[in-house]
Amino acid sequence: MDVTQRLTLPRGGLSLPCIGMGCAPLGGLYQPVSEAQARATLDGAWDAGVRFFDTAPFYGYTQSEHRLGAALRQRPRKEFVISTKVGRLMRPDASVRAGDDGFCSPLPFRPHYDYTYDGVLRSHDDSLQRLGLECIDILFVHDIGRVTHGEMDQQYWRQLTDGGGFRALDELRASGQVKAVGLGVNECEIVLRAMAEFDLDCTLLAGRYTLLEQASLSPLLDLCAVRGNAVVIGGPFNSGVLAGNGKFNYADAPTEILERVARLDAICREFKVPLQAAALQFPLAHPAVASCIPGGQDLAQLKQNLDWFATMIPNALWTALQGAGLIDARAPVPKGAA
Repeated sequence: MDVTQRLTLPRGGLSLPCIGMGCAPLGGLYQPVSEAQARATLDGAWDAGVRFFDTAPFYGYTQSEHRLGAALRQRPRKEFVISTKVGRLMRPDASVRAGDDGFCSPLPFRPHYDYTYDGVLRSHDDSLQRLGLECIDILFVHDIGRVTHGEMDQQYWRQLTDGGGFRALDELRASGQVKAVGLGVNECEIVLRAMAEFDLDCTLLAGRYTLLEQASLSPLLDLCAVRGNAVVIGGPFNSGVLAGNGKFNYADAPTEILERVARLDAICREFKVPLQAAALQFPLAHPAVASCIPGGQDLAQLKQNLDWFATMIPNALWTALQGAGLIDARAPVPKGAA
């Protein structure tokens, strides 16, 4: 597959590269990342043709946005797409320590949930200043839903609805300050709930449509295709278990998940295809999916992702995986070598 391939979103006309870079790792997620390492990774991504970068205030407690902005400010603005997120306001806090929320060296700002009208507008302005850019292309509502918020779910949902969070997104989109708006989440039900309330241009769905799990096929992805809600696939390795780190949903993978990964890997090996290559390419076959954004902590990992993305995969592999019941028989699969 070609890293320069682009798809125009059904609404708004934004042209989105089919592969991008998730920038949570550049905030030191699980492993420390130095300024020099982050900059080398971002510069290497640019040189390799990557033109879509996703970040968030939460990543490294503003660190990812600072690092990404510093690397992109010198680049021609019309050549790249950048997305960030709203839903958490970052407030100065001297009690922040290494390891908070999994970030090895977070900056001294503590996240506070706020999905209200004022909170969304404030978060957007703060991100512009951290990035040092005049505009953001896509604004995602970050981590809304029952899985994230539990008993507080309804309170935060009302901030988006009655509290004007969706209205703020609509105003930013209508005014041209952002080109597209949507959700950036790890759960499916909240996307369906939001689509019943508000017109989403795109959704960043992390970990819920992958080589390992396809429960989101119906009704979510079916509805997204019909409604023009383009899907960006985050977490294509399901927190890394498909890449060999043993993590699933940001925790140690349970035995049944590890066993399923082993079965996937065994069939991929029969066809001499890296499991990671199949994981990166599989979700892009669905007509609702516009892009896939694996993360990268260093230049070597970035280049490895791009190599996997370009790997030729025979059609027979997908047939074998479906025949073994390891991917849903209804799932569209890539068209590769005969």
